[in-house]
Amino acid sequence: MNTLLQVLYVLFVILQAVIAFYLLQPTLLLVVYAIKKVLGLSKPEVNAAAIQEGTPRSFAAIITAHKSLSLVPPLVDSLLKQHYDNYVIYIVADACEDEPLTYDHPKVKLLRPTTRLNAKIRSIDFAINNFIQPHDVLVIFDSDNLAHPDYLSVLNHYFNQGHRAVQTNLQPKNTDTLYARLDAAGNLYNNFSDRLMRKELGLSSNIWGLGIAMETSLYREIIYQHFLGGFDKKIQADIVKKIPLLAYAPEAMVYDEKIDNGAALEKQRTRWINAYFKYFKYGWDVLATGLGRPSFNLVYFGINLLRPPLFILLAAAFFLAAVNVFISLAMTGFWLGVVLTFVVSFFLIVLLMQREKKIFSSLFYLPFFVLRQVKALLKIKAASKSFLQTENNKVLYIEDILNKQPLPKI
Repeated sequence: MNTLLQVLYVLFVILQAVIAFYLLQPTLLLVVYAIKKVLGLSKPEVNAAAIQEGTPRSFAAIITAHKSLSLVPPLVDSLLKQHYDNYVIYIVADACEDEPLTYDHPKVKLLRPTTRLNAKIRSIDFAINNFIQPHDVLVIFDSDNLAHPDYLSVLNHYFNQGHRAVQTNLQPKNTDTLYARLDAAGNLYNNFSDRLMRKELGLSSNIWGLGIAMETSLYREIIYQHFLGGFDKKIQADIVKKIPLLAYAPEAMVYDEKIDNGAALEKQRTRWINAYFKYFKYGWDVLATGLGRPSFNLVYFGINLLRPPLFILLAAAFFLAAVNVFISLAMTGFWLGVVLTFVVSFFLIVLLMQREKKIFSSLFYLPFFVLRQVKALLKIKAASKSFLQTENNKVLYIEDILNKQPLPKI
């Protein structure tokens, strides 16, 4: 019995160490960021002269649309206004039989599958199989996205540097509701911890399910067995093991529609949480690969792939604080301090990364956001049975974004 208790205690200590690491990690990254800024060691941004140099890669801009084409014209418009010329736009109109849309432009290819694909991965494959010419690089967009005019120029610069896969900078397209601002705040936090600071530390970036650019040949090496959700989970776990570095391009802006109400948030997060558990094994695979090579980049990447959603981490911290009331009051105080430190760090990161002040002010309503995610967790079984598509409806053009949040031309 004593041996069993000792084993359980050791496991309890390990669990506490893991949860504490995840929650204190953003604070450590903030400290590193501040030190690099003070010492002038931050990575320099791409400048105008740099993006004009090198070989112009051929890009395939793949737009995956499902059931609706209403938001495709603004995205196509933003791509046709690029300060770069070597690209073709492929629109995959999946399950859009009754949606009228035509394009008579040499850079736009509208594809209408004869059978419904009902999966983003299948739509991407359909576009690749219908390329009208060979393309060096493909870029994946959702239909509700918009691209900054310098988007492809910046990407071309990164590929000319030798990168084979590049994640671009996801920014909010809309912040007109409380939930949209809270959703945007989450993106800003993830951009800092999983992308910007990875770049600063010379490590591979996590990807989003959109705005990811990679060599076409690299994408063809990935084989999918599941098609409902988790596109980014699968693809990044495979890519990061095949290339030296999965790069992040903060200068390449892509705008994404944010969730504007609680019901839509629940549907989206139900799908995301389900994908986390479905693809959990890939985190272990990347971690094991990193330990076997050995590679700190892969070890760090794998550890963070295993990281649970933030609301689960916070729930675990409060649970540990409660359990420690019966074991060690000092540890209870420690866990309350960890939670407070994380919350302060989260607020500071959003304050640092935001472009609109109202995003930071929305953080005081975070408990409502967390509650919606708890409700999403309780509905997780639904995500394994259907696609749970998030409905988007914000028809905005790139000029609307740039006039509201002017960005200097690179």
